[in-house]
Amino acid sequence: MKTILITICLTAWGLFFWNYSAMANDYNKAVTSHVITQTIQGNSIDASVLEAEIQKIAHTFSLEMISAFEKHLPSILDSISAQLRANADKKYKCALQSDEYKNKDCK
Repeated sequence: MKTILITICLTAWGLFFWNYSAMANDYNKAVTSHVITQTIQGNSIDASVLEAEIQKIAHTFSLEMISAFEKHLPSILDSISAQLRANADKKYKCALQSDEYKNKDCK
């Protein structure tokens, strides 16, 4: 009996908050409708709204770039270290060769 009552309460609680939760598109719809309304009314659109949108987009882009760097940083560092090792090996091999005989890479 208790489990049925708890299940009903949790379901009602979930449905209550599900119906009143804000969706991710609500912000975009509000800004878009504000701009359209102001344009139709003939009012000038405040530049701060556009600046805030650009800042929001830049912030979102920077967060996505940070997560991409976090995801791919080990492979990026591995490729850089491999390239640095190859350059160091080439310089060392060229330094060992005499001036009379040099490879085409060392000239």
